Amino acid sequence: MRRFWWVILSMALSLPAQVRFTEQPGKIAVEIDGKPFTEFFLQDPAAPKPYLHPLRAASGTIVTRRFPMEKVPGEVYDHPHHRGLWFTHGNVNGIDFWMNEATYKGKTPKGRITLNKVALVKGGPKSGTISGSWTWEDESGGKLLTEERTMVFHAHPTLRIIDLDLKLTAISEVKFGDTKEGTFAIRMATPLDEKHGGKMVSADGATGEKAIWGKRFPWVDYWGKIDGETLGVAIFDHPANPGHPTHWHARAYGLFAANIFGLRDFYNDKTKDGSVTLKPGESLRFRYRVIIHPGDTNAAGIGKLYQEWAK
Repeated sequence: MRRFWWVILSMALSLPAQVRFTEQPGKIAVEIDGKPFTEFFLQDPAAPKPYLHPLRAASGTIVTRRFPMEKVPGEVYDHPHHRGLWFTHGNVNGIDFWMNEATYKGKTPKGRITLNKVALVKGGPKSGTISGSWTWEDESGGKLLTEERTMVFHAHPTLRIIDLDLKLTAISEVKFGDTKEGTFAIRMATPLDEKHGGKMVSADGATGEKAIWGKRFPWVDYWGKIDGETLGVAIFDHPANPGHPTHWHARAYGLFAANIFGLRDFYNDKTKDGSVTLKPGESLRFRYRVIIHPGDTNAAGIGKLYQEWAK
């Protein structure tokens, strides 16, 4: 009998990590190898946009800031529109989808991204997929864009990997304005940000906000120590993306964003224009990979992982 149970245990330990989803009101919980990884918020009245929160390393440690969804001692309580991992932009036909919190009192009209449908929620032994569609709307409900999103969550013993594929299609003529406030973004946990000892590293070895903010790189990795554990988060920009290699709106306080539009801010040059206009039916497609890893940039082999993915 002891031999039987040992065989069963050995088989269980040798199984690959599983990706499982649990649908809940307004969100989908993601588990990898039986452990919580993240939750995908489909539509949040407090912040009308889809976002992932929190993001965890394979060890279970949370690597994204928990505010404003939670208040944790020691965290920095700024920029309440920074929620986990999200994709928005600060100027779409003059409408702000970046700072679109319900509590935001700015003069710029706020946009909202509303759920149309969840098309697929499918787990599996090697990966799991969530796909759906959303509409970008102005304050009166006028429809600007359709967003089709597919996210693939990969099972891995030491890494957490998300592939995102986003297609934005204009319903009416749409202009993505030139602003640094965007676009594909993560807010790092406070202990991991540069101000608290963390480190940003680019694909060509540049380090720190001064060397990375506003510059163009195919990938950037942001790593540091949290509770004695060295962890990092890398964002990969796909070679087929518009504006590749992307510019980076990456800050020492923990904002970590890929943004192809904000050239005037990035170059401090009013003659630059990074805006993009879509006629009705035209689309922009963006693909990114996010890797949450143990160790620093070199130990995790981020450069090699990017080359393998970008082939």
